[in-house]
Amino acid sequence: MEPPTHPTRPTGMDKLRLTRTALPVAALTLFPLLVACGTESAGDSGSGTVGSGTNTTKSSVTGVRWAVDSLTVDGRTAQAPDGAYLKIDDKGEVEGNYGCNTFGSTATFKDDGIDFEVARSTEIACGDVSMKFEETFARALDTGTFTPEKTNGKLTLSTTEGDTVKLSEEKPAELYGTKWQVESLLDHDVASSLPEGADGKAWFTLDEKAGTIQGSAGCNEVSAKATVSDGKITLGPPRTTRRMCSDSLMAVERSVLELFKGTVEYRVDHRSITLTSGNNTGIAAVADK
Repeated sequence: MEPPTHPTRPTGMDKLRLTRTALPVAALTLFPLLVACGTESAGDSGSGTVGSGTNTTKSSVTGVRWAVDSLTVDGRTAQAPDGAYLKIDDKGEVEGNYGCNTFGSTATFKDDGIDFEVARSTEIACGDVSMKFEETFARALDTGTFTPEKTNGKLTLSTTEGDTVKLSEEKPAELYGTKWQVESLLDHDVASSLPEGADGKAWFTLDEKAGTIQGSAGCNEVSAKATVSDGKITLGPPRTTRRMCSDSLMAVERSVLELFKGTVEYRVDHRSITLTSGNNTGIAAVADK
């Protein structure tokens, strides 16, 4: 796939206009990143110091997956949704997640801080709270030069106007023992967000010692035998409770229980996981904080 061209840089409140549609799941995991422009390379480290007046170096900011904790813009602070993160590699290529949609951009390191280019993002529908945070976060990254300050595994990005992004170094999640929160349903190469009211209702945990999977299918509790081998999980017949819930929760549950008909492929990417059946349907989940 050809990489996207640079968009025209928007201004004011028109900096981000997203159409809420499902996108191919490949775009969620292999999102094309923009290429830095100009005569100064985004990968040039110079003296290695980023941010005037701080001891933060480029090497201490890059190569780390930072979980977004909170965002303060115009004096208003909002807590980040689960799954929001930011990562900059040593060449200045950026990948991240606003809390629902994945994005890619380019960071340029300067003497006075870090500049982010206009980001491209996926366009799946999210809840109102996630969308409000997402739009504010996207505008904030695009409007100012950020001065970084790192202390004890924490990173704060600040602008001269007083806007801040607070982040924490994020460790990879383990396959076993992690509570995986289902956040989207997969159908071939398309990922769809969960129906309204279903967020946080479906989750699962794998127990290596017991050889089991247990959790919630959306409405009812579910458990089964689970054998992991060579990138695949063989699931036994599910045991479930028998409650009736809303149509949206029951729809999620039916999709989850479809996975218990045999062997699924799994893929762990830092703090996210996908489970895909032989007919190319499945679920995507993130590690619970």
